[in-house]
Amino acid sequence: MRELIESVCSGFTEFDVPLSESDVDGPIDWLGYGSALERAEERTGERESVICGAGKIGDVEATLIVFEFGFLGGSLGRRTGDRIEAAFTRARELRTPVVSLIATGGSRMQEGMAALSQLQRIARQAALTRAAGIPLLSVLRDPTTGGGWATLGAGADVVLALPGAQVGFAGSRVRPAGDASAYTAESQLASGHVDQIVEDLPGTLARWLTLLTNASGTAPEPPAALGTSNLPATSWDAVRAARAPDRPHADDYLDAYFDWRENISGDRCGGVDDGVRCGFGSRDGVTIAYAAQCGTATLPSGFRTAARLIRLADRLGIPVLTLVDTPGAANDGAAERAGAGAAIAEVFAAVAGASVPVTTLVIGEGGSGGALAFAAPGRTWVTPDSYFSVTSPEAATAILKRGPEEVPATANQLRLRPQDLVELGVAEGIV
Repeated sequence: MRELIESVCSGFTEFDVPLSESDVDGPIDWLGYGSALERAEERTGERESVICGAGKIGDVEATLIVFEFGFLGGSLGRRTGDRIEAAFTRARELRTPVVSLIATGGSRMQEGMAALSQLQRIARQAALTRAAGIPLLSVLRDPTTGGGWATLGAGADVVLALPGAQVGFAGSRVRPAGDASAYTAESQLASGHVDQIVEDLPGTLARWLTLLTNASGTAPEPPAALGTSNLPATSWDAVRAARAPDRPHADDYLDAYFDWRENISGDRCGGVDDGVRCGFGSRDGVTIAYAAQCGTATLPSGFRTAARLIRLADRLGIPVLTLVDTPGAANDGAAERAGAGAAIAEVFAAVAGASVPVTTLVIGEGGSGGALAFAAPGRTWVTPDSYFSVTSPEAATAILKRGPEEVPATANQLRLRPQDLVELGVAEGIV
């Protein structure tokens, strides 16, 4: 474990934490527990299952909570809780981000409920630290199960995982027989519970900490248009330009706008939308968060991921850029069962409630409420090859009981061109 600490940070100084005294065999008199603690200390050279201290990761001072799995399976007991609580307290005093390098089998059964109740203690400390505007990062090592996953792991702002790590609430000896692949870092990534699988841990941590600790209150400028500079003559021309397969999309804009960036992934509710790109990027040395639609119908998981990103950025004081490009929210039966309306409402609420500035650029299709949820009132710009509409021309035509041949005329009635949006006061200007 000491080698792991040295590999990710420099100048590590361990915190001196007074540990709770207990009877030889612990709070529930578990026969032989005292001897097991002594053997664990001899085997690992550590006094407990976690080491906590401060060091520099890249250029950022951080507080580290590092688990030693060799010490009783990295289990959580009362003295573990002492150390973790002290680490969070010091992080708030020092105003440093908290990085948890987790490898644990869960709560220490030899201490009974006294051990399990440490999860409440940890959750309280994490909540206080989040409220103080301090970022929390977790790294899931092998294994990360039980209460360690359900508090320090899954409860972090950004969740990273090492390849092949066992990750799940149930450990291998207590889970039902069946699909073991569900309990892997890769499966948790696919299900929206992990942000990234990490190969270069020191480098990735340094990048993330740089991004999350470099907030600027300045409103982001909208990106420059990457497509055509010609304004459409008609609204139907605007629709066709926005739907052109060769026009620039979200990744093109993000790559041109940021010097470098890191994505988050997943809604933490079991879903990932590949048509929504969220994360944090560095532009001219400052951090800007982004939530971008990629041209597809946005799923409930995409809206929830965007809301998660905006709320996190707001808590950390990081301004937000949103890119609008969707024919609309997914509205099939699966989307309704997944809570489409509630998910869209989350994004509307996140944008409306943000104390940091939010800037929006419409880069393609602006299809109804699923697009408007991403847009910032009073700070929305449009590109020449975009449109914004109350509904799609095809849907409007069907609602009005018109024939398909009337779609272009209906589009023109909707006044959805970029120049129309500026005239109507929906957009501030055309980039």
